[in-house]
Amino acid sequence: MRILWELRNVPQSFRELQARCDGMSPSVLNTRIKQLKEAQLIAKTTDGYQLTDIGLSLMDTLDPLREWAASWEEAFKLE
Repeated sequence: MRILWELRNVPQSFRELQARCDGMSPSVLNTRIKQLKEAQLIAKTTDGYQLTDIGLSLMDTLDPLREWAASWEEAFKLE
């Protein structure tokens, strides 16, 4: 999920993804990228890795969960 989250707005190179994913080891990142490509959630382009239409659809589906988490976090801060 972290990789998908980091790709939600702009394509990222392998190094950019690794840095954004808290320095995930290259072998783990390579494995995850391969899995996400096989699932057709991300694709490699000249700009780096980016979400496919299916990946974007998944992120749209998960957006209400993100909104709920943000509102829960805000309510938790008020207590």
